[in-house]
Amino acid sequence: MASVRQVQVTFDCADPERVGRFWCEVLGYVLPPPPHGFASWDDFGRTLPPEDQGSSFACVDPTGVGPRLYFQRVPEGKVVKNRVHLDVRVGTGLVGEERLSALEAECARLLPLGATRVRLLPADEDNESCIVMQDVEGNEFCLD
Repeated sequence: MASVRQVQVTFDCADPERVGRFWCEVLGYVLPPPPHGFASWDDFGRTLPPEDQGSSFACVDPTGVGPRLYFQRVPEGKVVKNRVHLDVRVGTGLVGEERLSALEAECARLLPLGATRVRLLPADEDNESCIVMQDVEGNEFCLD
């Protein structure tokens, strides 16, 4: 039997810090401590060559349960639908109007942070409702 491995979710993006800080707010994540010997991430960043400064950003679940999120600068922009996306679980265990209220409340919280609402996927015979959203660079995610 294979051992359980930790997972890191990596985002390709144009502005790693902007996208990373958005996801910190969405998920309640925090920045990890800077590398040993540095008082801050800014201090560490100043040691990098100019072309590498701001090229990545990471955040972690302060409880240690969720995966680390890593954001890396890439030269090309997003052109098609994500093949992988995050489901932000805000309606777990809720159904009907109670679920919709929880989803709408979270959507309203995220819009001022730069999120975009794409559409509501209403409940059907197999699935409860969810709201498809986009982060500050257009990466899709769902409020589920």
